[in-house]
Amino acid sequence: MYIELPEKNYYKIGEVAKAFKVNASLIRFWEKEFDILQPRKNRKGDRMFSREDVENLKLIYHLVKEKGFTLEGAKIKLKQDAKKVRENQSIIDKLEHIKQELLKIKKGLS
Repeated sequence: MYIELPEKNYYKIGEVAKAFKVNASLIRFWEKEFDILQPRKNRKGDRMFSREDVENLKLIYHLVKEKGFTLEGAKIKLKQDAKKVRENQSIIDKLEHIKQELLKIKKGLS
């Protein structure tokens, strides 16, 4: 899944949920379920997600939504093969970016 977010240090939960096309409640649920998600909270208590948090959400999204892992299965996979999962996700992200660029070029030609 190609996630398009502006370059910032922190993102609000609404921005993240919109980018992933999921409800904010799902993001909050995953935060409780997965230890790798540690968003900061501001004085009001609003969650502020770093780039690292967004990358971790990509991993979780990929395993749960795209690969069909259960939550427990995704937790186990992240604990056992975290490095391999991150490498695979990095490759997928690069390919998705290339795909988006090619689609822009195609649109420009037509």
